[in-house]
Amino acid sequence: MTVTLAPAQEAYDFDHFRALLADPSVLAESVAIRVFRAPLLAVAVGGPRRGGYFAASDLLIGLAVRNLLAGRYGFPDVRLRWSPCLDTCHGVQWGDAPPDSNDDRLRGEFYGYNKAAIDAFVRPAENRGLVTP
Repeated sequence: MTVTLAPAQEAYDFDHFRALLADPSVLAESVAIRVFRAPLLAVAVGGPRRGGYFAASDLLIGLAVRNLLAGRYGFPDVRLRWSPCLDTCHGVQWGDAPPDSNDDRLRGEFYGYNKAAIDAFVRPAENRGLVTP
């Protein structure tokens, strides 16, 4: 198993996150995490972005990601959240704890997404009646 860091711009999802973020300047402190040669973005905190996460399908991958991010600027309080379910990924989190809420707008703001990105995500759910009042 190989888990390494790379420049953020090498991440497959770099452009995707750049379009979603209210303050794309946080990408300057972000990094790509290569898991089995596939680089995915770990977005640093800063500006309106108060926390972040990286999904890890395997506990050893999660531990490796946590260890790579620990102590890096933009990644405070790095921790591994173990999933109790076998069919759910473990999560490496950093920054503040995410809101304990199912409110997608609140969560989008917490992760520093721009209004257009939040609206685009929430609107389809609202149209399908999936949002509770």
